[in-house]
Amino acid sequence: MSKGTYSFTTPIYYVNAAPHLGTAYTTIAADTVARYQRMNGYDVAFVTGMDEHGQKVADTAASKGMTPQAWCDSMESAFRDTWDLLDITYTDFVRTTEPRHARSVKQFWQDLYDRGWCYKGSYEGWYCVHEETYYAEGDLEKNDEGELVCPDCKRPVQKAGGEENWFFKLSEFQDKLLAFYEENPDFIRPETRRNEIVSFVSGGLKDLSISRSTFDWGVPLPFDEGHVAYVWADALLAYFTGVGYADPERAGEFDERWPMQYHFVGKDITRFHCVIWPAMLMAAGLPITHTIFGHGFLLTKGEKMSKSKGNALKPADLVSVFGVDAYRYYFMSDVQFGHDGSISIERMVQVYNADLANTWGNLCSRVFNMTTKYFEGSVPAVSAEALAAANPLRALSDELYAEYDRCLAAADFTGAAAAAQKLASRVNLYVEESAPWNLAKSEETADELAAVIYNALEAIRIIALYLAPLMPNTSAEVFRRLSLGDIVAVTDIEAATTWGGLPAGNAVETGDPLFPRLDAAAIDLSIE
Repeated sequence: MSKGTYSFTTPIYYVNAAPHLGTAYTTIAADTVARYQRMNGYDVAFVTGMDEHGQKVADTAASKGMTPQAWCDSMESAFRDTWDLLDITYTDFVRTTEPRHARSVKQFWQDLYDRGWCYKGSYEGWYCVHEETYYAEGDLEKNDEGELVCPDCKRPVQKAGGEENWFFKLSEFQDKLLAFYEENPDFIRPETRRNEIVSFVSGGLKDLSISRSTFDWGVPLPFDEGHVAYVWADALLAYFTGVGYADPERAGEFDERWPMQYHFVGKDITRFHCVIWPAMLMAAGLPITHTIFGHGFLLTKGEKMSKSKGNALKPADLVSVFGVDAYRYYFMSDVQFGHDGSISIERMVQVYNADLANTWGNLCSRVFNMTTKYFEGSVPAVSAEALAAANPLRALSDELYAEYDRCLAAADFTGAAAAAQKLASRVNLYVEESAPWNLAKSEETADELAAVIYNALEAIRIIALYLAPLMPNTSAEVFRRLSLGDIVAVTDIEAATTWGGLPAGNAVETGDPLFPRLDAAAIDLSIE
């Protein structure tokens, strides 16, 4: 029976370049939550997509000698193929050029216009095409040539003066937003992001330009078709589109799924999500997403990974070396979500060998091999008394659901991985302490040997369940080798991880090592 809905999003990604490690990082995090909450009994909606409008996209298309639509169409496969490669299980992929999304944008802004939250005026100031953001002159910096540059991306800004725009009365929400932050301390996470946003809003808000009339690459405003929606007045509403807003073919879905549990975003776009977005929702009289999680940047040699710096590897580059599951595991286990994280090939190999080859992969190999050697490749039968008897693996396993669930509910992926690995390490120690190779020498200890092997196999079954959101393919392979059913069919992980669920007599297959050790020196790939 479903526990209800659990809905969340990645950002709707810009289409100026193909996905890189940074965009994949956010998306894998969201997919880990999606996979776990399905196993936890929830009806999951996981929305991602492509942000295709705005001047930046139009300029990129022009530089390629293409129309904006043709450029955007060419990028769809780059995103979908990357998410397929990484086994991403999104439920909706929203393109902001789709008619259904235009319908969302028009319905929402017509509603705000009717409510009196929009007015026409002129804007004078500075605009950064790359960040799709307007700045006051006092917010800008100067480069070595004395040019005014964006405080975020350091690129030169453009003078925006005299253009007629439609504005959203954002300034009227300053006190409402500050009160909301106070009443909902978990709305902005981590705490550092929350402090930044509170400080920004406390400094005063200006009304937001929500339209452009100097180009037409966007969704026309329904109350003034000479204006197209400013990119942030468009892209944020893709979260609505992904759960059926304004879609007659998905009647009722939006009411069931809104508000969402999470928006996962990079820390550089938290201001849009934590200031503009909740103000828009307040103006519409709609509830606000429970949490905006602004994670940190991936760093190489102390610098943010980015396409412009030329240090943004493609996910396929690393998958070709480490495999999909090890790739997913490294970024979720070793890079603390919410903080900047330095990454390198050397560190990836270190984590791979320590956690996956030596601990988890070796554990499976040695226990499966001992099952073949001592019990002809079948799960040994144990008495009801032996199954109910206290043992250190069961004691740790019984506590694991609460710890793991708490971690993933809080987007603490490193904590969730560590919880599963803690049990794996304890099983390895248990095998050493129990010494089944000695127990096998005497008929008098045959029952004890059976109990040890059963306990180790049962712990492996449970670990595979908890590692499945991180490494779905490996866990599916472990289940196959234990002659168990489809791990994807699990919809109550708490019940599924109850001790004693491994049937006696199941065939156990040895097979190749799950994670053969790697040598960093032999890998012809670098993250620079």
